[in-house]
Amino acid sequence: MGVKQSFFLALKSLATSKVRALLTMLGIIIGVAAVIIIISLGDGMQKLMSDSFEELGANLIQVSVQSSGSSREVSMDDMYDLVEKNPKYLSAVSPYITVSSASARTPGDTFTPYSVVGVSEAYDEIRALTVEQGRFLQYVDVLRSQKVCVVGSYISKEYYNGSALGKTLGLSGYNYTIVGVLSESAESRKGSADDLVIIPYTNAQQLNSALGSSGSPSSTMMSGGILTGVGMDTYMFSGTSKDTASTSRGVIENFLDKVYGDDQKYMVITSAEMLDMMNTMMDTMMVVLVAIAGISLLVGGIGIMNIMLVSVSERTREIGIRKSLGAKRRDIRGQFIIEAGTTSAIGGVIGIVLGIALAKVAGTLIDGLMNSGSTQFTAVVSIQSVALAFGVSVGVGILFGYLPANKAAKLNPIDALRYE
Repeated sequence: MGVKQSFFLALKSLATSKVRALLTMLGIIIGVAAVIIIISLGDGMQKLMSDSFEELGANLIQVSVQSSGSSREVSMDDMYDLVEKNPKYLSAVSPYITVSSASARTPGDTFTPYSVVGVSEAYDEIRALTVEQGRFLQYVDVLRSQKVCVVGSYISKEYYNGSALGKTLGLSGYNYTIVGVLSESAESRKGSADDLVIIPYTNAQQLNSALGSSGSPSSTMMSGGILTGVGMDTYMFSGTSKDTASTSRGVIENFLDKVYGDDQKYMVITSAEMLDMMNTMMDTMMVVLVAIAGISLLVGGIGIMNIMLVSVSERTREIGIRKSLGAKRRDIRGQFIIEAGTTSAIGGVIGIVLGIALAKVAGTLIDGLMNSGSTQFTAVVSIQSVALAFGVSVGVGILFGYLPANKAAKLNPIDALRYE
């Protein structure tokens, strides 16, 4: 019996007991769908992170230094001097101070912005921000701690009907004049990069002092693509080019090492290194999740083996007749292996279709729940993930179908013909 004939015989066998065949495939369907969903969402998250770090800029260098109150510390002036002495590698620097739990007030509303940060006048150059209305912060604003701010497009549209320029915004009891509105970068959604208030870093220090906060979250975290942590002062540098990013990083590290003499008291990381670090974490998590999803495929394989053993028992007389007519062991074995492979292949196809559909739905739901800046989260279904899931499903079917097939091949034709 040829492979083609065995294949059609397998389809006929599955068609005669549709419910049993579906239950047999269930484990394979769930396993394949789970693998595709996990890989697609994981690839989508990596793409989202890559796009987000592209927004940060290839030249971005983040520096976090420990603030212990001792004499062996760096100041903002030290960072400015470092940039001035190394114009070949560094072009700008700005502190980055997060104002925790800052409440905002407009004439008609009270709300909590997603992010209130204190920076210098160079921050718009470092992050390549675009001001749609008005201007960004200036040196005099920082020097005199003037109560001015720049807001995101969401705040302007939501609380000022798109006309925030020149209006007053209350921040934790202090009135700030809005001197600039940033261009939309995240569909102006609440909790997104457009739900932002930027003030001079000198004001941010005062606000944190008034609020009794250090300006750092309670644990190390990512905030708008920026790593921040407890007891750490954060500075954002801009390198002169992507090609000199590594050298720029070395210049900063050498300076900090001379001040602290201990690399545990500071951290210097480029945007490319941030992305690599996040991708490594994602890859590790993906391996674990795919391995867990693979358990469903293992369960599906066991189900196929059990059903094939039942099928061998039900078709014992058929096997005996075929052997008495001259069928060899390899013919009987091949027939049942092809039947097991066909069962798992059909289950794999159903699982692929189901997995792609659910991955797209999950991607849409996640994008609606999370605020991913100007980038959009979508599940990325790759040919590789589909091929992997289908190949593993067929392989599992053949592997677990071999034992029943081998048992059928070894049946004694005389005993098989006597079987009732």
